[in-house]
Amino acid sequence: MNRVAVTGMGIISPLGNDVGSFWQALISGACGIGPITRFDVAAYKVRIAGEVKGFDPTQFGMEVADARRMDLFSQYAMAAAHQAMNESGLAGQVAPERLGVNLSSGIGGIETMFRESEKLLTRGPNRVSPLCIPTMIGNMAAGNAAIRYNAQGACVPVITACATSTHSVGEAYRMIRHGYLDAMITGGSEASVTPIAIAGFTSCMALSEVNEPLASSLPFDKNRKGFVLGEGAAVLVLENYDHAVARGAKILGEVVGYGATCDAFHITAPHPEGDGAARAIRLALGEAGDDGRESLYINAHGTGTPLNDKTETLAIKRALGEERARQAAISSIKGATGHMLGAAGGAELIATLMALQEGLLPPTIPLSAPDPECDLDYVPKLARQDERQLGLSISLGFGGHNGVLAVRRGR
Repeated sequence: MNRVAVTGMGIISPLGNDVGSFWQALISGACGIGPITRFDVAAYKVRIAGEVKGFDPTQFGMEVADARRMDLFSQYAMAAAHQAMNESGLAGQVAPERLGVNLSSGIGGIETMFRESEKLLTRGPNRVSPLCIPTMIGNMAAGNAAIRYNAQGACVPVITACATSTHSVGEAYRMIRHGYLDAMITGGSEASVTPIAIAGFTSCMALSEVNEPLASSLPFDKNRKGFVLGEGAAVLVLENYDHAVARGAKILGEVVGYGATCDAFHITAPHPEGDGAARAIRLALGEAGDDGRESLYINAHGTGTPLNDKTETLAIKRALGEERARQAAISSIKGATGHMLGAAGGAELIATLMALQEGLLPPTIPLSAPDPECDLDYVPKLARQDERQLGLSISLGFGGHNGVLAVRRGR
């Protein structure tokens, strides 16, 4: 089996549009949640979101004409891929047929779908854009990235709701680990701060209706009332470790384990005993060669919904055992970013890798009144200096999709 290195990372997020800005905002306790500016929210119960700010696609190698032919989720993905590929230095260093893409979205081009549906209903079918379908479909971020970087290997995005980019990275890891490809551009993207998404998530009682940024997304807090919608993209370049070393690439981290399971229980609710999530954690740690003695940093899914946080806590305990679970340092960054849906796992994996690199654990910024059922060490409020070698990033999606990645510190 091949070892799998991370040699590039890129991000577009509510906290910043590059990894450095994102990381500095995260460890400083900044919050990227604020009033929705994209549309009039006067009639909405939910009026805040984690919007991307100051985004200009032309700053990331896109021509204006090309950007106009992409939904915003594809623009975000291409911008994050541009950063990751530039950092990796991989272009021209791998045969096209040995380079693949697994760059996914939980929802895809919902902005395009909403806009073109409005045209259909108000102006008739002949006014719908001929680019509606190729702009809207969820695989198009991957397709655009493959075209940009001449990636002629497998291009196979996955859709697993909030676990999308974790599964994308995990499946890319397996492609390299088993020798099918030498490198993959992978991660996720989402641009769903739209009227239909806000209304839909509100109607299914998933969103917090507290419209104060620092009181809205409250992972593991007893006052939590739901998640806050976020957006953005997170892309990583994964590479055969030996290939990366041979070309002198900087190793930002190593993916060492992956667990993927399904609750097979409910379309939105997690399994009440956390069975599927616990199995995914154990699978990732088992593949990582974990001996049960290492101290862990865990970047939790931590949505701030009443059910998720207590069942995720239970899953961590069941997977690790009570004693080791209490020794783990755990945080959720969704109080800072909101829930980036299909991009969340990728952003949280980048945060995990940065935490291991820097010896600095990002905080769960709004946590002030811990829920007695969420009684582990959730790194409340302030970043913490702590050297840990092994990290887990957990993602749990609607439909019962569970994904966990295990990573080690780079060199």
